Parts: sequence; structure tokens; C-alpha cells
Amino acid sequence: MSSAIDDVNSALLVMDVQRAIVDVVDDGSGYLPRLRAAIDGARSAGIPVIYVVIALRPGFPEVGTRNKPLAAIARAGLYVEGVPGTEIHPEVAPLPGEVVVTKRRASAFSGSDLDVVLRARGVESLVLTGIATSAVVLSTLCGANDRDFGLTVLSDACLDPDPEVHRVLVQRLFPQWADVVTVDDWVRTLPHARRHRAATAPPSTS
Repeated sequence: MSSAIDDVNSALLVMDVQRAIVDVVDDGSGYLPRLRAAIDGARSAGIPVIYVVIALRPGFPEVGTRNKPLAAIARAGLYVEGVPGTEIHPEVAPLPGEVVVTKRRASAFSGSDLDVVLRARGVESLVLTGIATSAVVLSTLCGANDRDFGLTVLSDACLDPDPEVHRVLVQRLFPQWADVVTVDDWVRTLPHARRHRAATAPPSTS
């Protein structure tokens, strides 16, 4: 992996990791602890953590009948603003002062002010995590690529209801646009990890 954080300002995006979504998609493989490790690593390195949630108004005025996925969400009454299932999962909840962006479509950029937030902070490189790989992660990756952001995807901090779809995306498609690495490999590239390795390395005998 070529680490973007050495050269430009980065942000970690935590996308759609909301109670109702986790309850349906989490496969019991330790997804939330892995994601939390990425979040903790970013915070320790001074990298902003920005949360993205899907939240729709009561009555779903922003949902068109021709949008099949959103229409199905509306029929099921899901992801309404203020409903407990729509909140970010408490195991990875934001700290006070961390930005939470609300979107109305699959992409983190669609119907939100994410681009404004990123430009205001001078962010040039994004590290993507979230649920689902084939929804918010894929859509956001396409949008971020079109906006010329540097891109990293943390493969095991993304999750999809279909493991085969997840595998094809992270192994075949995403590498065409982004660095694709595991949480552990990414955390090892962060400044605090490099300082720790330098401090604990045995003294040179040369």
C-alpha cells in the first residue's frame, strides 16, 4: 500500500454503521471491533473521523417511486430521522465534536454536505469503511473518485449481506480506484504506529 497520509490531509469515513443496519448485516465475525480499531487508530493519529448516516424525513418526501431500493426502505418504514434504529451503533459512536453527515441516498455525497465539510477541512484523501460494501461504499467510492480524492478502502471494515459480492468488489473492482488494505495493515502505517515501532526497536549495533 502507498500511504496517502504522508502527503495529504486524510479523513476516515464511517458510513451507515447504524443500529438497524448492523442488526441485519453483521455476520458475527467481529466486524464492529475491527471497525473500532480503525477509528481508534485514526483518532490517535489525529486523522478526522467523519460519520455518515442515512436518515429520511417522516413520510419519506425525498423518496421517489422509481428508486427501487429507497422505495422498499420507505415501505418498510426504515431509517426515519430520530428513530432509535437509525442512530449510529453505540460500539462505534462518535465523540463530542466529531462530524456526523446525513445523506438521503446511497452515496455519502448524495443529498448531504459531505463535500463542503471535506473541502472546508482541506481533506484530500479518504479512507472508506461501512455497510454495505455494495451500497454506500461502492457509491461513495465512485463519487469520491470523480471528485479526485485519494482513496483507501479498509476491506475488513466494510461488510455486505452477500459475502461473494463483497469479495468481488474488494478484490476485483475497488483496487482499480483505491488502495485496498486491512484495518491492521492500515493502522500500522499511521504516524503513532511508526513512532511506536521506532521507540521499541532494538538499538543498532552498526
